[in-house]
Amino acid sequence: VAIDFTGSNGDPRSPQSLHYISPQGVNEYLSAIWSVGNVIQDYDSDKMFPAFGFGAQIPPSWQVSHEFPLNFNSSNPSCAGVVGVVEAYRACLPQVKLYGPTNFSPIINHVACFAKQALQQTTASQYFVLLIITDGVITDMDETRNAIVNASRLPMSIIIVGVGAADFSAMEFLDGDDGCLRSLSGEAAMRDIVQFVPFRQFQNAPPEALAKSVLAEIPDQLVDFFCTMKLNPPNPSPAPNAAGTA
Repeated sequence: VAIDFTGSNGDPRSPQSLHYISPQGVNEYLSAIWSVGNVIQDYDSDKMFPAFGFGAQIPPSWQVSHEFPLNFNSSNPSCAGVVGVVEAYRACLPQVKLYGPTNFSPIINHVACFAKQALQQTTASQYFVLLIITDGVITDMDETRNAIVNASRLPMSIIIVGVGAADFSAMEFLDGDDGCLRSLSGEAAMRDIVQFVPFRQFQNAPPEALAKSVLAEIPDQLVDFFCTMKLNPPNPSPAPNAAGTA
């Protein structure tokens, strides 16, 4: 999970900020973490989720970081379940200074390192999903395109959830549904690995509508990857259920 702590979100102490926690204890980031996290957490066996922030100045040096652990534990950035991610986010928010720019490529490349190691697997047992929650004003578009094209050859997918009311055309472009995403040098992505979800459209919709949108492409992306690599599930189920358990 990667959460956007850039200045474009607004000062967390201001009620206008996307990071402002209301008296009821909610904001759009928390709502998105809860809603999307609950959809995807059941696909993870140990329910331990590495969670990061990007675009903030962090203590003690106040350097800008584009991939800092939400729990500030670089040796173990994992949080226990969606509840753990929410708690880490709440604890982290008052300790950092929102800054910028909004760079996606460091966190995509970070997860790609794990996915690259998983290329050694001999069965279809490891696949990574990066959930990025952002207000959508992206700065390193060229580097992000390159990172996604490189990641398209690895066992990973990216879900980008847009919060707030920004112009999300850049996210739609990264989604690649309208055509193949290409790197700056013109190299085409091996497959579409990005799913963009504008959270505001689902705030008043039933949870299953959000779930359907979030997971619209991930199962096919996973199956396509493992079929291309000719890898089978570790414990094949009887034929009728084989696709469902992948």
